[in-house]
Amino acid sequence: MTGPETNQATRVLTVRDIEGGITAPGGFRASGVWCGIKREALDLALVVADRPASAAAVFTTNRVQAAPVSVSRDHLARSAGRARAIVVNSGCANACTGDAGLDVARGMAAHTAATVGCTSEEVLVASTGVIGVPLNLSSVRAGIDRAFQALGDGHAEAARAIMTTDVAPKERAVTVEVPGGLIRVGGMAKGAGMIEPMMATMIAVVTTDALVEPSVLQEALRRAADGTFNAISVDGECSTNDCVLALASGASGVSIDAGSIDSLVQALTAVCRPLALDIVRGGEGATKLLTITVSGATSDADARRCARAIANSLLVKTAVHGGDPNWGRLLAVAGRAGVTIDPARARVVVGSAVLFSDGGPHNDREPAAADHLAGSEVAVEVDLGTGRGSSATMWTCDLSAEYVRINADYRS
Repeated sequence: MTGPETNQATRVLTVRDIEGGITAPGGFRASGVWCGIKREALDLALVVADRPASAAAVFTTNRVQAAPVSVSRDHLARSAGRARAIVVNSGCANACTGDAGLDVARGMAAHTAATVGCTSEEVLVASTGVIGVPLNLSSVRAGIDRAFQALGDGHAEAARAIMTTDVAPKERAVTVEVPGGLIRVGGMAKGAGMIEPMMATMIAVVTTDALVEPSVLQEALRRAADGTFNAISVDGECSTNDCVLALASGASGVSIDAGSIDSLVQALTAVCRPLALDIVRGGEGATKLLTITVSGATSDADARRCARAIANSLLVKTAVHGGDPNWGRLLAVAGRAGVTIDPARARVVVGSAVLFSDGGPHNDREPAAADHLAGSEVAVEVDLGTGRGSSATMWTCDLSAEYVRINADYRS
């Protein structure tokens, strides 16, 4: 996959949901503790691999990047894609904090390394929270010490510790039958606002016990993220701290190489997609999950571009919130998205109701569309009418007054 979900034939693997989040795959321990960044809420997560693991990441494309993004990117390059630990704090983004912020991010890695027993370059760091606020390294160090003592099957605590405005923790774990045998994949994610990644989004940690080289893991993660985390939007905002970090322990003994990478992409996607959809469902002020499909495009790139434009349209998102089958807003966005469209052959569908086709409206079908919009999960499709077969899917949520309240009061 190279972007929001595109139609591609691939061998379907057997996937089963299991419990355990990021500790479901063999070779990983985790914990979540309070270190004083937030008021009486878990705010520091630690994930440790029993042995050096293959590591990969996708980072924000925002040109203003937080200190932990810079440090983790540097560590991955220096370690040639190997890592032993990931440490994540919430409540403070450590972004736009200058050299002092870089020193704190490096200090987090150094203290974790000394505690775990590895090099600093084998530690990845991530932060989330308010931008422009200094992060107290002393508090974080104390938290790392407590988190190390608490290491075990602490996936649930870790998932809670990375939350900011999230209404609930986000975890998934699966077993996947790949050609070489059975592997496990687990994941956790946070994100509710500032969600429109243009790479991956928010913060997510994915683990697997597959035996895979870093370069293969990197490519598989990129492809999985493109079709999941990079195919969602809550508010069209790209954060300074977005990252998805992945570790592969090899504990299963099931080897995946470049020739079988498609199976790893599918395995990672089986965890990343539900996490991504949970982010949209739990978006700030969200009441509806909106699935947008653009078809009949001249290229996958055009389909993705149009789907993203619709997902980020305030007029579309407010109409969905109000249950208004205003198909004209969908068609208007498609027309200004900068893609090839034939209005005389275009089609707009809400649920199963075709509201516009062959150059004209079908207003008698609006009641059926309104019934569909009254639900918590909404689907719309725009066929661009070019006669070509490219399509893409993107997920977003409605826009409510609660989103305004949350973000107006965010620092209050």
